[in-house]
Amino acid sequence: MKKFFLLSLFVSMAFSFVNAQEIKSSSTDQPQDGPKIQFNEQEHNYGTIQKGGDGNCEFLFTNEGNEPLILSNVKASCGCTTPSWTKEPIMPGKTGSIKVRYNTNNVGNFTKTITVTSNAINSPRITLKIKGKVE
Repeated sequence: MKKFFLLSLFVSMAFSFVNAQEIKSSSTDQPQDGPKIQFNEQEHNYGTIQKGGDGNCEFLFTNEGNEPLILSNVKASCGCTTPSWTKEPIMPGKTGSIKVRYNTNNVGNFTKTITVTSNAINSPRITLKIKGKVE
């Protein structure tokens, strides 16, 4: 009797899991309302730059959704990289930017990340990357 009960419980849990997966996948077929962020590029390669040279770059993005996009936080992986970004809401179809300044007084190869947190329904957290070599 105990084995029958455990087997029934296992079968019902497995059925529930499969059924939940089907419901989840069918709901993604419908378009979702909300802001959607799309970057032109997610990595910038400075190549080789001179010490004290121009360490600025810009990442452009578009709100491809149907509601305002808000960047709540943009954070660099270390203090040698300083981001600044569009603070006001980006309306549907409009573009915004994230400007990044790398401190080129640090000699050597570098790879740094910038984490972007937003209210986008497609990617609420995106990681951008900068890399290069300072001589």
